[in-house]
Amino acid sequence: MMTETIGKSCCSCGYDCAFEKKVVVEYLYLDLQTCERCIGTDSVLDEVMLVLTPAIELAGFTVEYKKIEMKTAEIAIQHQFVSSPTIRVNGQDICRTVAENSCGCCREISDTNVECRVFEYNGQTFEIPPREMLAEGILQLVFGQSDARCSSDRYELPENLKVFFDGKKTKSRCSCEGSCCR
Repeated sequence: MMTETIGKSCCSCGYDCAFEKKVVVEYLYLDLQTCERCIGTDSVLDEVMLVLTPAIELAGFTVEYKKIEMKTAEIAIQHQFVSSPTIRVNGQDICRTVAENSCGCCREISDTNVECRVFEYNGQTFEIPPREMLAEGILQLVFGQSDARCSSDRYELPENLKVFFDGKKTKSRCSCEGSCCR
C-alpha cells in the first residue's frame, strides 16, 4: 500500500532532511499506456527496485516505492514536476540535470510538440535509462554520496509541460478522435 511520508519537513521538498531510516523512491511520469520512455523506464526501475530493496532494508532502512502519474497540471505542480520521467529518492531527483528531446509518443497523447527527459550516463544519452544508472543514482542518494541538496526555490510548471497538459485537455474534449486535430 502506498502512503505519504509522515513527519516534519525542513524545506519545500516535503521530506525530513534530518537523517531518517526511511527511503521513499518515487517514479513520476506522464503516461504508462502510450509513452515508450515512461513504459521502458517503469520496467527498468521495477527491476532495479526488486534488487535494491532487500539490500537497502538489510542496511536498516524501510523502503517505500511509489508511482505517481502526472494526470493534470495541478498534480504536476503539487509534485514540483520538472520533466518526464523523473525518479526521486526522498524528494531528490536522481539526475543532476534535465536534458530533453522531442517525444513522439507524448505528441500523440497531446497533439503538441513535447520534449521529454533523456538520461545522460557515462557520456551517452538514453531515452530509457540503463539499470546501472538507476541503481547508482538511488544508492548514492540513500547512502549520502551525492552533492544533491533540497531546494526551496520557487517552483513553476515548465512551459513544455503546460503545453502538454493544455493539448491533452483539448484533445480529450474533441469528438473527432484526433482526425481534425492533426
